[in-house]
Amino acid sequence: MSTIRVTDEVKERLRDLKRDDESFNDLLDRLSRSEKDVEEMAGFLSEFDDGGLRENVRDTHEELNESLSGRRDE
Repeated sequence: MSTIRVTDEVKERLRDLKRDDESFNDLLDRLSRSEKDVEEMAGFLSEFDDGGLRENVRDTHEELNESLSGRRDE
């Protein structure tokens, strides 16, 4: 086990990022994962997706943008 020194300001920001069920160690582990780890995790859907997921996400994104735009104009 090691000790890491951080300023009070950094500790407060970390506390804001920390989930209720998470230790600071868990938080730092989650935040320090490499992009490669994320890419590997994201790739698991490709074996189940027939291409419709991307289209569905795009359509939902457009619908949300239109909805938000309409609310802004009111």
